[in-house]
Amino acid sequence: MDVLVTGACGYIGSALLPILQDDDRVDRVAVLDDLSSGSPRALLGILGDGLEFRRGDVTEYGDVESAMREVDRVVHLAAITGAASTHDRREETFAVNYDGTENVLNAAGKLGIDHVVFASSCNVYGRATSTDIDETVEPDPINPYAETKLEAESLLADYCEEFDMTGTALRMATNYGHSPGVRFNLVVNYFVFRALTGRPLTVYGDGSNWRPFVHVRDAARAYADAVLRPDAWDELAYNVGTDEGNYRIAEIAEIVSEEVAPVDVTYLEDEHPGPSYHVNFDRLAETGFETEWTLREGIRDLATRFTAQA
Repeated sequence: MDVLVTGACGYIGSALLPILQDDDRVDRVAVLDDLSSGSPRALLGILGDGLEFRRGDVTEYGDVESAMREVDRVVHLAAITGAASTHDRREETFAVNYDGTENVLNAAGKLGIDHVVFASSCNVYGRATSTDIDETVEPDPINPYAETKLEAESLLADYCEEFDMTGTALRMATNYGHSPGVRFNLVVNYFVFRALTGRPLTVYGDGSNWRPFVHVRDAARAYADAVLRPDAWDELAYNVGTDEGNYRIAEIAEIVSEEVAPVDVTYLEDEHPGPSYHVNFDRLAETGFETEWTLREGIRDLATRFTAQA
């Protein structure tokens, strides 16, 4: 089959492309990215050999339809990320994350795409009091990023029904770890960098808020599995992570201090701590997909990549 990946030069996409390229079920991987947040470095060593890059913007329908021609399935990753920052970028966030997704789904319906995998987020749960949040829990988004992800899930359901295609939204846990497009505005990665450079860690609030974490390479593997085995991922939405990957933010600071270097932790309890959600992943287990990385392994690996000689 031929697979289109939007936003493939970003954090997850840069880990996903080699997986798809190496899979015998995939003949061609098409990439659509405007490089506004991703980088061509994601394509180093893999460009050509069945991988084609097209520069384009998901907010431009013509770019989307052109890139989607002659593919069978789509992984839609392109989005504005950094949930906290989207409070100041609301209009832009909706344009990219919602309108852009509508362009992808509209083109998929028009061109007869078999299956669309959409990048959603556990951030849609907001500040939930339950410590066992599964996909039946009513989401409560508290930032524009999460709002757009939840509303785009509804779009996915509508378009699948209208065009008789299948689709799956992966409500991804917070990513961490190394990929060619690694980001450092994510809590684990940022804490590792600060610990390596001898700077204190700052925790907003008292550190008691929960968050599930998943290694970026496991996230990429999940997207590949979902697009290549759609029959196994037959629900509209899946939480992606592990039960053991639920941590309080204060625990993340402690683990980084233990695994990387001892650091001081500053708690800014007057600051808003952001979302808090402790997530259940039983539905994911039903697909047969399993993660491979633990948080401590991912932290040690990232620290080694900073310090090891080439």
